[in-house]
Amino acid sequence: MTTPQGLRFSEEHEWVKVEGENARVGITHFAQSELGDIVFVELPEVGDEVTINEPFGSVESVKTVSELYAPISGKIVEVNEDLSDNPEFVNESPYEKAWMVVIEPSNQDEVEKLMTTEQYKEMIHED
Repeated sequence: MTTPQGLRFSEEHEWVKVEGENARVGITHFAQSELGDIVFVELPEVGDEVTINEPFGSVESVKTVSELYAPISGKIVEVNEDLSDNPEFVNESPYEKAWMVVIEPSNQDEVEKLMTTEQYKEMIHED
């Protein structure tokens, strides 16, 4: 799978898709492939505040439990409830079905500081 264009990426392998004033967030294909089969996803509640580079949830795979780190600061305005019953979506569809949260950014500049698709692909050595 190739990394999609038009997204921004954190060094912790979260992707961000700007949608108007908000930002949809998930983990990358690279991240899910490193983790293996995802069996559980823990996400914050709508209304929770998240801080850039701080944990906001976790994913559990058959191999390990990994923290999810907020790529930007802001308020959670939507949570993907489907992941509680279907954690396998993270492996099957990391950029479509397995978005995790929608954040209302408190600082739009943080989005601009994230990596572009090209920068992220270079970091993970994807052609």
